[in-house]
Amino acid sequence: MYDTLIDFLQSAKLASFLKAGALVLVGLLAARLLSSGLYRLMLKHTTPHHCTLMRRLVYWLVLSLFIASALRELGFSLGVLLGAAGILSVAVGFASQTSASNLISGLFLVGEKPFELGDIIQVGTTRGEVLSIDLLSVKLRTYDNLYVRIPNESLIKTDMINLTRFPIRRFDMRFKVSYTENIARLREVLAQVARNTPLCLEEPEPMFLIEGMGDSAVNIQYSVWAKRENYRDLRNEFQEKALAAFMVADIEVSIPKRALYAGKESGSFPVQMIQKD
Repeated sequence: MYDTLIDFLQSAKLASFLKAGALVLVGLLAARLLSSGLYRLMLKHTTPHHCTLMRRLVYWLVLSLFIASALRELGFSLGVLLGAAGILSVAVGFASQTSASNLISGLFLVGEKPFELGDIIQVGTTRGEVLSIDLLSVKLRTYDNLYVRIPNESLIKTDMINLTRFPIRRFDMRFKVSYTENIARLREVLAQVARNTPLCLEEPEPMFLIEGMGDSAVNIQYSVWAKRENYRDLRNEFQEKALAAFMVADIEVSIPKRALYAGKESGSFPVQMIQKD
């Protein structure tokens, strides 16, 4: 056994193993350096989304070349490996049509750029910040700090809302008031609240809209604009100030009312006080 070990250490196989290991280590280092350098270079000219995808592509491409060289150093035939890889790819392709669909959908997302890293999007009932945009899926972090993975195919087939695409957003406060309220006075009260709220933008100016006449109230919408980073604070502050202004101005926000009518036989409901002994 000792002689066998000595023969192995003195043989060409050990040198091949050492060269193969060195090639893999150099490949890991080269792939990391090249991909990181390309990422920093591209970041000056394009979006982080495209930079991240290109960095991963360059990393695996460079590493694959070094791994192929290491296998060749060990005596493996690259032609046989490529043939086996081709057969395996066909088999995997038939078995993973969903992954292929997600891959194609990911390419469409890369070209269309409906959102970028850091954007807040909503897909169905899921809303969160975009953490990663990969070729198979998009990763989100929701407002309650949950990690959500959404397949790219779902993003292509489903309506997607980008909440932070534009620099400003509009907040719509909808409520109902009684038919006896003075609409002109209500409009002025809301305008005063908007002027006293620093987060409200003057341009576009606030909008007062009568949405329609309801069964027992007038439906009102008052819209104000804010920078997208101030939207949440504006929504809370404006509604708080509006409710306080309504109380000061004695403006009644209507609540649903129902009247029961049973034809000509309808009468007053009898009320009887029962006193316990």
